[in-house]
Amino acid sequence: MSFKNNQPYQVNDDRANELIEELAQRSNAPGCKELVRQILTTVVKLSQEYNDLGEFKLINVALKELRHAFRIFLPYREVRKVAVFGSARIPRSDPCYQITRDLCDHLVDKGFMVISGAGGGIMAAANEGAGREKSFGVNIKLPFEQKPNSFIDGDSKLIEFKYFFTRKLIFIKESSATVLLPGGFGTLDEGFENLTLFQTGKCLPRPIVLLEPPGGTYWKHWMEFIKEALVRQGFISPQDMHLLHLTHSPEEAAEMIDTFYRIYHSLRYVGNLTVLRFLRTIPQEIIDRLNREFKDILTDGEIRSSGPLGDEIRKNECLALPRLVMNFDKRNFGRLNELIMTINRITPL
Repeated sequence: MSFKNNQPYQVNDDRANELIEELAQRSNAPGCKELVRQILTTVVKLSQEYNDLGEFKLINVALKELRHAFRIFLPYREVRKVAVFGSARIPRSDPCYQITRDLCDHLVDKGFMVISGAGGGIMAAANEGAGREKSFGVNIKLPFEQKPNSFIDGDSKLIEFKYFFTRKLIFIKESSATVLLPGGFGTLDEGFENLTLFQTGKCLPRPIVLLEPPGGTYWKHWMEFIKEALVRQGFISPQDMHLLHLTHSPEEAAEMIDTFYRIYHSLRYVGNLTVLRFLRTIPQEIIDRLNREFKDILTDGEIRSSGPLGDEIRKNECLALPRLVMNFDKRNFGRLNELIMTINRITPL
């Protein structure tokens, strides 16, 4: 958000501004006091400008839901998590149930935790496979179909949401990978949400895996639709297909996710530069190869190694990790995903 003429973000009431400033100074997060002040200012502005009860209820519930979810996830922030989506209506006898349970068992063995929608079907299989200790349930209050499954019910890591938009935000914010199994409108909605956010750079790079049992055709037919209706007609780029991966093996799905973070750690934008952080130093011969193979996604210059940049140093962000920096065009995220996977595949441990 920007403000004209660099005017401070305040209300038109000096006493209210003083009280807001006093409350902001009581924050336990020293680096966030200005943001706390702006949040409080927004609340006061709302109270002065609107009188619609429904809108106040929406804002109140959304803030409460986000605050509670942040608090629940906070102790586990250092552990990568995988969001698993799929039909609530699949019975335990369905092969999709077993493959989901096996997937989450493998993910836990590799050090991940699992986030499901906390309902039945695929969601129950995910929580069962991961086990209560390694599971989160992000439930939505519905008049039908969405009571918490027995594998997460009563756990402190079960969170209930009234609004889909807050729930979807938490799924993305708190996870490092997505696995989609066959499902209905909700599953497809989550899948397209993940793809849209990745394609537009509104979420960090992540593995997005389509999974179903051997012989299944759900994702095959979906992929055919995407290629025929979207790629062929120019609504998306052919490179956007590199945002996702299809497999029929739970072991392979878990390995894909684990491999994505074999060398790659995180991404950060600093000014016009895109910073990729890694767990290992990337040898110069690999950087040279990247410059040959991925120069199409650069606006100018080359991919080069770097130490922490100024803004990272000021915020003490992962200072010990080696980096590559580049002038990424912030458009071809399918190609960026290919670049990350190439680095993971060819960089020696």
